[in-house]
Amino acid sequence: MVEVQRTADAELDRLRPVLDGLGKAFEDAGHELALVGGPVRDAMLGRAHTDLDLTTSALPDETERILERWGDVTWDVGRAFGTIGCRKGPWQVEVTTYRTDAYDADSRKPDVAYGDTLAGDLGRRDFTVNAMAVRWPGRAFEDPYGGIVDLADRVLRTPVTPEQSFSDDPLRMMRAARFASQLGFDVAPEVVAAMTAMADRIEIVSAERVRDELVKTICGRWPRRGLSLLVETGLADRVLPELPALARERDEHQRHKDVYEHTLTVLEQSIELEERLPGGGPDLVSRLAALMHDVGKPRTRKFLDDGTVTFHHHDVVGAKLTRKRMKALRFSNDDTDAVTQLVELHLRFHGYGSGEWTDSAVRRYVRDAGDQLERLHVLTRADCTTRNQRKAARLRRTYDDLEERIARLSEEEELASLRPDLDGNQIMEVLGIGPGREVGLAYRHLLDLRLEEGPKSPEEARAALQSWWADQQRPDDQARG
Repeated sequence: MVEVQRTADAELDRLRPVLDGLGKAFEDAGHELALVGGPVRDAMLGRAHTDLDLTTSALPDETERILERWGDVTWDVGRAFGTIGCRKGPWQVEVTTYRTDAYDADSRKPDVAYGDTLAGDLGRRDFTVNAMAVRWPGRAFEDPYGGIVDLADRVLRTPVTPEQSFSDDPLRMMRAARFASQLGFDVAPEVVAAMTAMADRIEIVSAERVRDELVKTICGRWPRRGLSLLVETGLADRVLPELPALARERDEHQRHKDVYEHTLTVLEQSIELEERLPGGGPDLVSRLAALMHDVGKPRTRKFLDDGTVTFHHHDVVGAKLTRKRMKALRFSNDDTDAVTQLVELHLRFHGYGSGEWTDSAVRRYVRDAGDQLERLHVLTRADCTTRNQRKAARLRRTYDDLEERIARLSEEEELASLRPDLDGNQIMEVLGIGPGREVGLAYRHLLDLRLEEGPKSPEEARAALQSWWADQQRPDDQARG
């Protein structure tokens, strides 16, 4: 506890240059101001912040007037919710009027009522570790619900009963999973029990808010903690039902691996490989692909007469399920397309065997992966969860070989920008035709030829195009293209 306080004092000293002046401005105007929530919690964890959340007794219009005099740029974050934003130098602050939030039983939006005390505002917070505040100026520490003790114990509890807290805002159940993932904290048993009993309540929250919390959970440092909590409480059945479906995909006769545990292991292994990707992680698309790559298995599982089990076409089925779920959660089209593509391609490598692919097959692998090739490398490597060390080493060596072949061909042939040896204008010139369907057919033929045989000289490409075109003109050809 002493160490936590010492860490907090050091971080709060760092904040004095910005908060001393801002606190004095609110005090001179006759209002209270306090640093609150995540910045206080993270100060005690030794995490530096330049984005600061504060709460005040001032109403939004008065807050805006004070911030306009104090800061560089002021904007309206959400006046209806009592929040005004401001930037001063490298610091960004959001100041919110004391308030209480509550959901109507059938509403997707909270009703906002302004409060008049800091203690009342802290009581509406989601968890005790976020219900601590530091008044400014003066730096008086306010912790009416024992947040510092829970922080030291690394546990999530609610300031009021969890039933009341989750009734006020059901999204807090998702936040429990998010903070378990981000902070590595345990969730108090009574909180887990309330989440389980009230899981249906999440259905009144908008898909966008659910998606945002799910993204933060998946991109946390310990996503297994958060995702396991969602499955355990039944929340995942409402927001990501494909995941608990994997948990139910267990084989009592041990004829195939536990798909749910395999999936979480693949996710963790993909995280370890994120340093291969631009930016180094956390990479949402890569993590979602790992999480969703086997969701087609429950619908495709078949037991054969010899006792073996198959999941034929689970990559294709899984891609369709992934697209449907991501659309329901309002993910962007780009993210949806990328994740769906990775799920559909995640088995492609297993046709590589011991390196028997032709150069043509390698080119097609690169062409089909497109700009997701590096993520496909990560997913494919992470998808090896066998405990047989000899088999795992063999798979790694085989994929190393594939990547080396891709690199060699890329250097020789510029695979990243793979295209036919003739463009559309050149095709029309050679064939003496104008724009139309035939140009597209010719383009695809040349691209297939490029994939099969590699690059050609302009003369060779023209000759191949003319030969193909002559075949198309034959009266007995019933399947042009």
